[in-house]
Amino acid sequence: NQASLQRPEIKLESLKEDIKEFFKISGWEKKLQNAVYSELSVFPLPSHPAAPPEHLKEPLVYMRKAQGSWEKRILKSLNSMCTELSIPLARKRPVGEQKELLNKWNEMGTDEPDLSLFRPVYAPKDFLEVLINLRNPNYENGDSLSFRTHLGLIQVPLKVKDIPELKECFAELGLNTGQLGIDDSTQVPPELFENEHVRIGQKVLAEQDSAAAQQYVRQGSPTALRAELWALILNISSQPEDILYYEQLKTNVIQHDLLVDSLIYKDVKLTASNDDYYFVFEDYLYQVLLCFSRDTSVLSHFAYNSASPPKSYIRGKLGLEEYAVFYPPNGVIPFHGFSMYVAPLCFLYHEPYKLYQIFREMYVRFFFRLHSISSHPSGIVSLCLLFETLLQTYLPQLFYHLREIGAQPLRISFKWMVRAFSGYLATDQLLLLWDRILGYNSLEILAVLAAAVFAFRAVNLMEVTSLAAAEAVLADLSTLKVMPLLQIFLFATVT
Repeated sequence: NQASLQRPEIKLESLKEDIKEFFKISGWEKKLQNAVYSELSVFPLPSHPAAPPEHLKEPLVYMRKAQGSWEKRILKSLNSMCTELSIPLARKRPVGEQKELLNKWNEMGTDEPDLSLFRPVYAPKDFLEVLINLRNPNYENGDSLSFRTHLGLIQVPLKVKDIPELKECFAELGLNTGQLGIDDSTQVPPELFENEHVRIGQKVLAEQDSAAAQQYVRQGSPTALRAELWALILNISSQPEDILYYEQLKTNVIQHDLLVDSLIYKDVKLTASNDDYYFVFEDYLYQVLLCFSRDTSVLSHFAYNSASPPKSYIRGKLGLEEYAVFYPPNGVIPFHGFSMYVAPLCFLYHEPYKLYQIFREMYVRFFFRLHSISSHPSGIVSLCLLFETLLQTYLPQLFYHLREIGAQPLRISFKWMVRAFSGYLATDQLLLLWDRILGYNSLEILAVLAAAVFAFRAVNLMEVTSLAAAEAVLADLSTLKVMPLLQIFLFATVT
């Protein structure tokens, strides 16, 4: 500011260097670096200057169209529920109800409203049917030979990585690299590696460098450091204004009742409440998800998401844009299993506002891609195609066998990938998997793990004769060890 510039020790000729020096000393240099790094991790690479803005959302027209018609279906489902139950999309709570909700804010799980009439707007298997029917109109006549040989359910030609490319991409998972989550690493005794890894992790945290933290967790994060490392990678430092923002969202929940609240409530009851690991966090899940549905800052991720936020019109003003509001305010309609994106994070963060910030950032960076139709390499369509291509290429006998008996592998693995394996793996294993999602800034590892699970159970799967029997073989993943599975699949068994 002007006063500082008039101080005698500030010389105009060295102003630029002095400012740089000040940034270094004050710690602002690191903060700026982390902020820039965070932007680069989230936003897509700049496209051609002449490309229209919707290209940022999704470059392929047929994908944009498919996403648009899927959104219409979801809205129709939501609106028909409104009409059937004659419940408004939103209403202001009476004062008595506000007080009651405020009093039981930390024990909402004890409340047992009658939700029997509510149904999830959609479940993963409804979404899978839509993806199976996706077609690129330019390929309708089967003019692409290589693509005709793809015998999976996903029939769109997207470029996905093969094993050599995946090996290169996930090089730090190699057999000679120390890993957390592997008990009998061949080269290095595990306790030696762990002690050294923890020491480096503490150093990374002391440096407060997002890029270094991201590189570090590719080899797994020590349990004691994980919460801080993830916050650093996601560039979240809880400031007083963040706590205030969370409190404002909470006030909004207390004052207004939304139809999506009942959907969230029902989802938690159907999923996390019945889960041995997560039922204890029921109250946290309500708090985070109800606040999330009110958070309009989430809308900004629609700039690079193929989806668009649904609109609702003030009664009697249908179609008049000036009377349109986004509904729910964050633009995200929860589906069956949505609360499982939050549940594992409850193990790491115990203050609701911090848990909230981490979840929101994980959602706008990664999880939204698991339920929107796009051609992005981390999008669910690419993950499905990557999974099927890996199986068909590297385990052809298994793939053909399952296909012949009407047990297309994707019908089994889709629910794992849509939920990023949450609720399927033991929590310690899930967190090791999510370390790698953050470390590589990619969801592709989900498809690789899904294929590795099939490879691991291949002998049993070769003997089944129906979809139900195949599902039974893969019904329980809670004993699986993620890292050895990934390593063996990528670096040991296939060439």
